[in-house]
Amino acid sequence: MNRQKNERGKVQPLRARWRTVLHELIFEADTPAGKGFDVLLIVSILASVAAVMLDSIGVVRLHYGRLLYVIEWFFTLLFTAEYILRLMCVGRPLKYAVSFYGVVDLLAIIPTYLSLILPGSQYLLVIRILRILRIFRILKLVSYVGEARLLMQVLRASGRKIAVFLFTVLPLVVIFGSLMYVIENEASGFTSIPRSIYWAIVTLTTVGYGDISPQTALGQTLASMVMILGYSIIAVPTGIVTVEMSKTFGRKVSTQACPECSAEGHDIDARHCKFCGAEL
Repeated sequence: MNRQKNERGKVQPLRARWRTVLHELIFEADTPAGKGFDVLLIVSILASVAAVMLDSIGVVRLHYGRLLYVIEWFFTLLFTAEYILRLMCVGRPLKYAVSFYGVVDLLAIIPTYLSLILPGSQYLLVIRILRILRIFRILKLVSYVGEARLLMQVLRASGRKIAVFLFTVLPLVVIFGSLMYVIENEASGFTSIPRSIYWAIVTLTTVGYGDISPQTALGQTLASMVMILGYSIIAVPTGIVTVEMSKTFGRKVSTQACPECSAEGHDIDARHCKFCGAEL
């Protein structure tokens, strides 16, 4: 069997070498070939999303519908092949498949195939726009990658606290909605408790659509209390996220992807993946 040494002097079988080269081409942006691949990918993503948007315009679809249909299938087959290659060049395909980018890559191709059964679902292909998040890696904007990774870590760390906060707010909107249903009448738009709860959510979050509003003095008094309470409640999740950001601020990460699980967010001087332990 043909063998070739990698950059660290270890002997690799030809198959492993092929997978390494493919991984560097698809997942890394350190080499000219890898950067070129990613730039071509971004251009293809933007072109495919533009084709979907144009297809939603009646006049354009009337004159160029067949051409746009061919373009849509061309990019879908292209992205399908790319997705398969991504699974083939990582040591743990399932790990990548359930990651954020893995799920987005899969969702970027499913709507076209689904449109064969459910016409119109192809317009969901605009989700491909999420794939251009890779542009931060392509341009080697490490600081932006670090900030994005920091934000994800903050959101994960804040998840439990925000969940507790939401479960605390839930009883409040039920109580306020029920009270407003009792105070007001159907003529004011409060036709049921669920609809009144909808009003409480809109008011508590200070959105204020105005499609339902209390007409009685007592109802307006309750609404005023809910509005004031809404301003204080909005500050709670902001404070939670701010505290978590202060804890994790200052960490530097690299753009290198693990060859086994495709995970990112490693420290600059990391030699092994902190998620699966594979050598970087």
